[in-house]
Amino acid sequence: MTAQPQSEVRLATPTTEEYIEVQQFYARHMGLLDDGLAEQWAQTFTEDARFEEPSRMEPLHSRQEIQVSARARADRVAASGERYRHWVGMLDVGARPDGALQVRYYALVLATPRDGKPRIVSSVDCRDLLVRENGRLLVRHRLLRVDGA
Repeated sequence: MTAQPQSEVRLATPTTEEYIEVQQFYARHMGLLDDGLAEQWAQTFTEDARFEEPSRMEPLHSRQEIQVSARARADRVAASGERYRHWVGMLDVGARPDGALQVRYYALVLATPRDGKPRIVSSVDCRDLLVRENGRLLVRHRLLRVDGA
């Protein structure tokens, strides 16, 4: 069982460098997803990652399962003819004593049809546990709560 993304662990304020690194991580992470690069996106998770989105699917328990799910999603999005974008904001980062970073953020998912106007597809409360492996931040655990679900 992996550590929960939000727990009763005492959190410290992250350094400025850590906070900026987290912002850069999510900019790249969401860009890969929005560009349909499912395999590269899955590489931003640990091998033993857990991905939970209770309102939409059963939990995923590994990078491989996450990759398969992400590829299926990317194929559906490509077939829809719409362009999807994930807009992340309100990053709340806490540094754990073990070096992991506990992150809460909100994400708006927008879809834009060809020659159309963007619409908000979903609003999501996201909770991640980020860990460092070989000098890179990776998601060990993600819990998504879709508003209205």
